[in-house]
Parts: sequence; structure tokens; C-alpha cells
Amino acid sequence: LATMASLKSTIFSSVLVPLLFASHGAAVPKPSSCNADARPYSAWMADSVISRGQAVLPPGTTPEAATFLQIGVFQNAILRVKEYYGSLESACAQADWDAYLEESTQSVTPWLLNTTKDTQYPLDRFSDGNGLFYQYDKTANETYKAALDALQQSIYMQPRNQYGGYWYFKYPNWSYLDGMYSLIPFYSTYTANFAAENSSAVGQDLVYQLDLLWSHCRQNNTGLLVHGYDASKTAIWANPVTGGSPIVWIRSLGWYMMALVDILEIAGQQGVLSQEQWNHVHERFVSLSNAVMAAADPDTGCWWQVMTDPNREGNYIESSGSAMFTYALYKGARLGYLDGITAKALLPAATASKCYGHLLQDFVVDNKNGTLGYNGTVSVCSLSSNATYEVCSPYNTIPIDQYSANVRNNSSITSTSLFFTTACMVLPPLFLQAWSTSVPLICLAIKDAPYLLN
Repeated sequence: LATMASLKSTIFSSVLVPLLFASHGAAVPKPSSCNADARPYSAWMADSVISRGQAVLPPGTTPEAATFLQIGVFQNAILRVKEYYGSLESACAQADWDAYLEESTQSVTPWLLNTTKDTQYPLDRFSDGNGLFYQYDKTANETYKAALDALQQSIYMQPRNQYGGYWYFKYPNWSYLDGMYSLIPFYSTYTANFAAENSSAVGQDLVYQLDLLWSHCRQNNTGLLVHGYDASKTAIWANPVTGGSPIVWIRSLGWYMMALVDILEIAGQQGVLSQEQWNHVHERFVSLSNAVMAAADPDTGCWWQVMTDPNREGNYIESSGSAMFTYALYKGARLGYLDGITAKALLPAATASKCYGHLLQDFVVDNKNGTLGYNGTVSVCSLSSNATYEVCSPYNTIPIDQYSANVRNNSSITSTSLFFTTACMVLPPLFLQAWSTSVPLICLAIKDAPYLLN
């Protein structure tokens, strides 16, 4: 008990206290209808995204392949911020977020109403279910339900490889870790709400998809998973035995890890997984969490773009994937999924807190106009290349089209949404009430990390 108390004290004094009393400086968020007050980074970043007009498809614009993920991740982040704030955030901020969430959802809904066309988009399309579920529940507008139905039907039309794994996109037989973050929660939520009679079959399919990626992509020596696999083993990068790609790319693994922790929570609420299936996914999450923590950079606490080549020339600490791991570790600790690693999951929480502090210090940018930016994020990486280290890592030394424009860009909608989702996972409001006007970074959520108060 004394050791536990000492460890808590160390974490609090060395990691959390400096974060609690960080200051906005002069700049403050400026929502469209709210007074500008000092607020947590989660709300500030959300308002910054809105002020830039991101995560809305402009009228007359045809969505690109990445559009659906960018919009869907933002919708999920806004919903989490709304949930975690609850009545602690002003009514006008909630109204602003609701209005923009509606605009975002409406902008993409027409593109999701045709099942056949839906199958031509990446699996990331299912992330737009976040806004659709919310808007349908709120308004009962049948157009939203029609889009949900079309997305659900597109699962049955989605091409599969010889093992039964879903193609991620248009590349035959290629399955990526990336798609699980969007597919798994949608599949489970739709089934629980509209097709409960299919729960057993859906639960089996969800676990099977996760397991296929695990078996083809996991490195035995590191416990980490590579980006994806080619079931035909004909891609230039495919491992001749597993079909796996050669690189552990941070954000791809981040999507997969977030999918694991999210489905553990969702399944507990919706009952789509049996207890045996839940236990199986939980074992995977604990194993991956251990491997991810072992791969953390000792200086920053965060993670490298190419995770298995730290400090190699051209490699760098990448901010979006680091936010993902921080989110997953915080959430796993809060919900008790990582209690077996150390007593009360203090090691995962401490690991997440160290990286979160680095994200704030090195990547969150005050734009001096009332908005925040977020740097250090790779644009996108694709397996439509030879997928070697050289084309994955050096962000400014390769042709712009090689490995899909691997550049570190400023304030991408994906990275900013991931950051303010992560900022909702830090500390509960009871701990912060006395300092609520001077704490800029914490999303006030009573259920987050309550063990730190014990």
C-alpha cells in the first residue's frame, strides 16, 4: 500500500500537476455564439476545427477516398467531447457543436445512400455512422436511417479475400489494420439497434476480422502489428509466408488499437460479443498494450512514425499515432481493462500521461488568432508502393506521390480530432472544479481515470 501511494504521488507530482496548471496565454477559443473563456484543450481544439470550416464537405464537391474518415473521426470526437462535458459546458457551446455536427453529417449523407457505390469507398466510410446514428436518434429523419441501412448492406457486398478478410479498399486481397476502427463500432452498433437477431453471427465476424489481421500482421519479436497483408502474397512488399507488409506504421496500428478498446466498451454495453469473445479481444488488447508501451520513446514518452526503427535517419516522433496510443492506454486504464499489467493500471496511465505532456509541449500550436493547430502529423501512408522504410519515413526527401505524400502537415482534421478525443481521457471534473478557469487542457469527465483520486 505504501508503495502504491508513493507511485501515485510520483505520477501526480511529476506528470499531472505540470499539465494541470499549463496556461492558454492570451489566445482563447472563439465559438460562433459563446463568450470566450479559458477552456480545456479538447473544447478549444474542437472550436478551432469549426472555425476553419473543416470536416464539412462543401456543396458540389465530390468526396475523395480520405474524406469519409476525416469527417467521421471529427464526428466521433465531437460526440465524445459533448458526452464528457455534459452539463459542465455552457449551453451555447453544446448548441454550436450540435449545429456543426448536423452540418457535417448532412454534407456527407447523400454520398452514402447507394449501397453499390458505398462498396467503392474504403472501409473508413463506416466512421460516418457516428454522425448518422446521432442525427437519426435525435431527429428520426428517415434519410439518416436510409444511409445507415445502405452502409450496413454494403458490408455484405464488401469483397473478401480467400480467408474471408475484408478488402480495405480497391486493392484486391489487401486488408489493412486501418479499417477496423471504422467498421467494428458501426457493425456492432447497427446490429444492436436494428438487427439484434444477427448478434451472434456479427460477433463472430467481428472477432474473426480482428484475428485475421492479428495472425497475418503480428511480429513475434515485438508484439506489434504491421500495416496490412496481401492474402494472395503477390504484392511486392508481401511476406511470402504471412502476406504481411514490412513496416509497423504508427497510425495504422493506432487505428487497430483504438478499435480493440472501443469494441470492448461497446460490446459490454450492447451485448454483441459473448463473454468468451469479449475475453479473447481483451487478451489481445492487453498483449498489444504491453508491446506498445515497450516501444515508447524513453525521452518523449511518445512513439516513432516507423515504430521498429527508433532514431533511424528520417524517422520522427509522430503526433497523430501517439495521440491514438495515449487515448487507448488512458481508456483501457480507466475502464479497468489493463489492471492486470500493474495494480490499478498505473503503468499504462503514467505512460499515457508522459506522452500527453509531450503532445502539448511540442505539437499543440497557439495560432495567435484564438485557434489551436496541431503539428507533427504524417499526411497518409499507403501500401500502394514498395512499402519500405525509405518510402515510409523520410517526410521531405521523397517524391510527393511516393507512399502517398508522406509529409508532416499542420492541423489536419484527422490529427486535430484525434488530439481532442485524447484530451477527453485525462482527469475527472471533481478533481478540477476548484481550478476550472485555469485548466486549459483537460476534458472534464468524471469517469476518466478515477483511480488517481483514490
